[in-house]
Amino acid sequence: MGVKTFSHLKKKTMYNMNHLKKLGTLGKNAEPAMKAFQELDKVALAEGSIPKKYKELMAVAVALTTQCPYCLEIHKKHAVDAGATPEELAEATFVAAALRAGAAVVHGTHIME
Repeated sequence: MGVKTFSHLKKKTMYNMNHLKKLGTLGKNAEPAMKAFQELDKVALAEGSIPKKYKELMAVAVALTTQCPYCLEIHKKHAVDAGATPEELAEATFVAAALRAGAAVVHGTHIME
């Protein structure tokens, strides 16, 4: 028996940035919801009391915990465009990791007698 390859998976992957081109189709099929989402996204991530760079770093941290590759790509770019450094992105990564690990630890109290 030879080594099994997964070359057939290269043709169709779930996470492909080209899927974002289909957002227009999604929006046409649910126009009010898409417009509301786009407005929420625009307002929530706009410069405000919290600077845009910090909002985008928060978005990166959330994307890391939700493990959304689309969000990671988009918000990393926006964070860098807003002035985030590689060091800030690295620290945001470990903030996300600490919170995710912390959640596991405190949820461990649910299984203690």
